[in-house]
Amino acid sequence: QERLVESGGAAVQAGGSLRLSCVVSGITVDYNRVGWFRQAPGNEREGVATTLLDETVYADSVKGRFTIHVDDEKNEVYLQMTMLKPEDTAMYYCAAGSTGVGPVLARSRYRYWGQGTQVTVSS
Repeated sequence: QERLVESGGAAVQAGGSLRLSCVVSGITVDYNRVGWFRQAPGNEREGVATTLLDETVYADSVKGRFTIHVDDEKNEVYLQMTMLKPEDTAMYYCAAGSTGVGPVLARSRYRYWGQGTQVTVSS
């Protein structure tokens, strides 16, 4: 059974860094699309980063600051976040398994989701 569990969220000051982790079971991260999304209160869930094999795509708002990568041996996905800004504050979700529907950073593109981990950035 597919299961995704995120961790690593915390409260940090602007300019700080965090690394989010996602333990994935029931689906292999090396041959399936995986991604990170975030959702702030009152906002839609937005795609932050995604990767599949040699392809990596980032939202414009995080380019140059966030990095997604996978560990095939541990079957985990990570989101390294640097130069954090208050507008990065959100619940962050790990997603995996492509539905083939929509762009790679669209919510519709992913079949399986974690429960989220909260990131709060203060100014």
